[in-house]
Amino acid sequence: MSSDKVTKRILFSVSLIILIISAGIVFSLVKGALPAFNTFGLKFIITNEWNPTEGREVYGALPFIAGTLITSILALIICLPLAFSTSLFVAEYFRNTRISSVLSSLVDLLAGIPSIVYGLWGFYVLRPLMINLGLSDQGFGIFTSSLILAIMIIPFATSMSNEIILMVPDELKEAAYSLGATRLEVIFNVIIPNARSGIIASYILALGRALGETMAVTMLIGNSNSIPSGLFDTGNTMASIIANQFGEASGLKLSALIAIGLILFAITGLVNSLGKFIIRKFS
Repeated sequence: MSSDKVTKRILFSVSLIILIISAGIVFSLVKGALPAFNTFGLKFIITNEWNPTEGREVYGALPFIAGTLITSILALIICLPLAFSTSLFVAEYFRNTRISSVLSSLVDLLAGIPSIVYGLWGFYVLRPLMINLGLSDQGFGIFTSSLILAIMIIPFATSMSNEIILMVPDELKEAAYSLGATRLEVIFNVIIPNARSGIIASYILALGRALGETMAVTMLIGNSNSIPSGLFDTGNTMASIIANQFGEASGLKLSALIAIGLILFAITGLVNSLGKFIIRKFS
């Protein structure tokens, strides 16, 4: 048997294993979530009550869906200008300089820090700051969680954007400069159009990380099972409610938590699909 055929079979086998694992995850989530959906139907998604009292159990995922979307989207809004500016600074304005090398290494280091470390930092730094500014009585809330999420995903988005911007051919930029274009004109007329799809992809992946973040958010969001009434109100995300209550859950409550996990899986898949559509649209 030729080496090409062996390589092809190995790659096919590995790909098949990944498909089987993915199918197994989906099957397990669907199987575990069925009792909750059989009991509450699709109202489970739009119900905002979470009552684990035995004999009066009512579970709804709406507060956690809302908490997840609000914190993640707000984090992305905070992340966008900071990450984009930093990537331009590193990959264009100070390219191949010592300061660019140091800052790029620092960004890569921050991107690899475990989320629990960010959570601890947020608990001991951001939380007291929110209290001192009078924005929150206890320092917990949606905004605090969004801020720590933004700090977490900025290095991730910046690092990916750096690589994309560096891939823009120098010949295109030099041609623009030779025609009298300024640095700003080169950025908006050459770099961004050529790197657009990759930059969009980096922010979509950053959003995906924010959607599924658990420990940092759990430590700062306040963990109240209600739809937040404002940015400084407490709440819960889909990941944080699972982290807080999965260990002690059983029966219908356990099924409800698994159903929330299935919804989170579906939302993440939808975001990734949307990202691929946007990339195809603008590439």
